Amino acid sequence: MACFRQSKRRAAQFLSMILNQPASAGWMVLLQNRAAEAVKPAYDELAAKLAEEASPHIDESPTKQGQDKAWVWTVVATSFTFFASRTSRAADVLKELLSDNFNGIIHCDRARMYWQFGRLQWCWAHLKRDFQALIDSPCHTAKRLGHDLMKPTKELFALWKKVRDGTISWTTFRRQMQPIRQRIDALLLRGQFNEHTYGFCKELVEHKKNLWTFVDIEGIQPTNNAAEQALRHAVIWRKLSFGTQSASGSRFVERLLTVIETCRRQSQNTFQWLINAVDAHLNKQHVPSLLFGS
Repeated sequence: MACFRQSKRRAAQFLSMILNQPASAGWMVLLQNRAAEAVKPAYDELAAKLAEEASPHIDESPTKQGQDKAWVWTVVATSFTFFASRTSRAADVLKELLSDNFNGIIHCDRARMYWQFGRLQWCWAHLKRDFQALIDSPCHTAKRLGHDLMKPTKELFALWKKVRDGTISWTTFRRQMQPIRQRIDALLLRGQFNEHTYGFCKELVEHKKNLWTFVDIEGIQPTNNAAEQALRHAVIWRKLSFGTQSASGSRFVERLLTVIETCRRQSQNTFQWLINAVDAHLNKQHVPSLLFGS
């Protein structure tokens, strides 16, 4: 149900038809809750480590919990990926996940709930799409600004590819980024003083430091692609299942998605890890950790 995104009824049908194990949708709920409870200690252990992350990638996607709106949040950490399903998209969810001890840099989009968290790196992949939207606009002024911004943005990505591949040094990257940075800042400032592009440019000018954290601090990425890619599994699951019916279903989803994606990143066999976790839980033993190297 979690990894291959099958419904409870289809999972029960598989057990009955293929494995000759009589099963019902109601029994699948029992197994689902048992699995969610078994992985809880490992899940909570990862949750406690989020505040220590130096530069997590964070994103969220809408879903449903019963009749209520909900969001699946993902936090891509150094060696694991964490999912949380909540009925809120507000900053209090981030405070809950990261706690007051978080002092890192967040890779994110430009959603306002992130703004109160110290240093940010806004995603340049999002910005590139926004610049393309300006190019596609019927407004001549917006179209011109979009074209002018797109050219240095492509130079930015070309230069980042070189530093990422080790073709150029970090020092060289920073030096060569300076004229690109100045050009983009100037173009955004120009756009802020035009009534047709004021709304788009004002926010970027006022928070321009969030555009350039990856230039100022080594090790920061210019995009939030890691979080978007991790969230893709949750998005496909939501499109097929239309969300969960209860809070217990949401706990199953967030914990099992965390296990699946973390095991994939660590090259662990997800099914074998889950067998070990359920076995340990049933025998009241220590559940295996998902912390890399533990």
